[in-house]
Amino acid sequence: MSSPASRPSRPVPRASVLAIEAYVPGKSHGGSGAKVHKLSANENPLGPSPKAVAAFQSATALELYPDGSSIKLREAIAATYGLDPARIVCGTGSDELLMLTAAAFAGPGDEVLFSQHGFLVYRIATLAAGATPVVAPEKDYRSDVDALLAAVTDKTRVVFLANPNNPTGTYLPFDEVKRLQQGLPPHVLLALDAAYAEYVRRNDYEAGIELVATSPNVVMLRTFSKIHGLAALRVGWLYGPAEVVDAINRIRGAFNVSAPGLAAAVAAIEDTGHVERAIAHNEEWLPWLTQELTALGLTVTPSVTNFLLVHFPDAPGRTAKEADAFLAQRGLILRRVDSYGLPGALRVTIGTEEANRLLVAALKAFMAGEAGDGA
Repeated sequence: MSSPASRPSRPVPRASVLAIEAYVPGKSHGGSGAKVHKLSANENPLGPSPKAVAAFQSATALELYPDGSSIKLREAIAATYGLDPARIVCGTGSDELLMLTAAAFAGPGDEVLFSQHGFLVYRIATLAAGATPVVAPEKDYRSDVDALLAAVTDKTRVVFLANPNNPTGTYLPFDEVKRLQQGLPPHVLLALDAAYAEYVRRNDYEAGIELVATSPNVVMLRTFSKIHGLAALRVGWLYGPAEVVDAINRIRGAFNVSAPGLAAAVAAIEDTGHVERAIAHNEEWLPWLTQELTALGLTVTPSVTNFLLVHFPDAPGRTAKEADAFLAQRGLILRRVDSYGLPGALRVTIGTEEANRLLVAALKAFMAGEAGDGA
């Protein structure tokens, strides 16, 4: 035991916690006087289902604790996807479930693996658990199964795979996901982060749920923040083996999803018409925006979800940093992705028709050298 003289004079966090760089959300504000079009966070431009809003507004018994087991929501999710509700756990967004997954299955001396441009929360969750983050290189901004498998060691406990990936929007076919799972040691947990699943129009995507249903070491995480438009309520869910769900239930907060959040999420997932309208909007404007931005001489990473990663030239007056400032002065708020190791790019969410058209017009002016005020 250390002597009193050698002890710190105040509480000191673990070194792994101090190594965390806090997550910084996308900006919400633009130049003074400009109408703001927030394209920095991957939110649904159509907003939530009116039925979800009504359900939220009807949840007025604020003096009562919510259902700690999220029974009605788990049953609604199970009915939608043909799942076993006992193998679903709900959380405060999928972010909480990512944190709980790392905490339950990794700790000091263990490693957690993810790809080069993977979601920033993976590193945060790993370090918060006291484990060591390991990063595998990507190929053409896409997760590389061979690189991930090559990075697996005896210390690997969890592999986080965002599919589609954030911030790149790229996608791994199911055969590649299955090859990754089959190449992992059986004690390594593969966590498939499917926050943007509903936007994917590939025929093989839902096979990922089947992989979870039939594999003892795979979980899938989803959220109501994206296509369902309930980002303010923070509701997510995880589907996995009974043993994994049991472990997460042991360490999660007893009442981790609010009653209004539960009510709104049930209504949202049952309103399939609203989901289809959101999909149709994205199907119209994702290719349009890709084509228009490419025509301006910008490089756009192919995306299957509701946002684009747009790469800018290195030339002075044309950089991503300068474009960000130029657009912000016009009320167009995009996401800088320097923290993902992509300082030459901006991420843009598919917005309303008005926002999409304004963005193209503004970038046309920017690329033409029309600096104007504030650039």
